[in-house]
Amino acid sequence: MPDSPRLKEKYQNEVLPTLVERFGYDNVMRAPRLEKICINKGVGEAEETPKLLDDAIEQLRSITGQHPEVTRAKKSISNFGIREGVPVGVRVTLRTARMYEFLDRLVTLALPNVRDFQGIPDRSFDGHGNYSLGIKDQTIFPEINVDNVDRVSGMDVTFVTTAETDEEAYALLKELGMPFVRREEDEAVAA
Repeated sequence: MPDSPRLKEKYQNEVLPTLVERFGYDNVMRAPRLEKICINKGVGEAEETPKLLDDAIEQLRSITGQHPEVTRAKKSISNFGIREGVPVGVRVTLRTARMYEFLDRLVTLALPNVRDFQGIPDRSFDGHGNYSLGIKDQTIFPEINVDNVDRVSGMDVTFVTTAETDEEAYALLKELGMPFVRREEDEAVAA
């Protein structure tokens, strides 16, 4: 049996006791935890250029270690030239060990590869304890060979937690190593 992911052990040994103490939970099971990570990559031109869809599938597979699902248009939209049933993107939902491994690689390897990286904004919480992050360039992941990339594209990453409030989710993700940063305009409003 393979070893438990490093970040999962950190959660159980360090993060969980910290959250229980900080928020005063009477039961350890009330403490927030990471439930799943959803990664979505849109490929709008997949109908005209099927190779783009194949590239997106292969890139997401190499980044996550899991085969992505092709998403299709639910209805036709004439302004965008989309017909119902046409492939428009790919998605992956990561849970348990793969979820912790992905988060570990994202925080320690991929995000520091972003040019002029100052941290990620702490404003993308949805009010229910979930956080969404947009990544503009897939080549920040070390699994992607830059020589094989025809065009740079991004993806959306959503961290789904069991936290009831954004404050609890922020504390959980911050303890897991997410490099949050406050913007200057936020600090000016708070002052």
